Amino acid sequence: MNKITAETLLQDLALRCLNGEKISDQQIKVFASKDNFINHLNYLQSIGFEHLANINGVDYIDENEFEVDYHVYSYTHKIHIIFKVRIPREKPVILTVVGLWEQAQFYEQEVHEFYGIYFEGNKDLSPLFLENWNDLPPLRKDFNTEEFSEILFGSRKNGGEE
Repeated sequence: MNKITAETLLQDLALRCLNGEKISDQQIKVFASKDNFINHLNYLQSIGFEHLANINGVDYIDENEFEVDYHVYSYTHKIHIIFKVRIPREKPVILTVVGLWEQAQFYEQEVHEFYGIYFEGNKDLSPLFLENWNDLPPLRKDFNTEEFSEILFGSRKNGGEE
């Protein structure tokens, strides 16, 4: 397999109708549609992007969207891809990538727990950190941390200590 550079990878992905940009010689970011992102991630895996390092959620409350970011690495090509997929906040559902990378199980559970994003096809989205949590997911921008802290720890308003 020939060594891929950030530039040649961006050209290749553009032929697959993906927009991307170079961050450095070893890092690019790519933007994909929710409809076909699995095919693109599968392709990246087939050309040597064997390691899924993380999955993150991002809340763009003003745009009424969430973004799911997949951090994918190639040890052969020494390139890190931040693969970004936007989904609507009203129904935040995206396909699981556990079939591509087993370690996605943990990352998807975490993103589900903290953002409320549902990973369709993931058989275990049980909580990892927040047992008996019934409030809005805490990393969403519409989660009111001040109100939650007042309820949990008290404040002068509701008779707690200063």
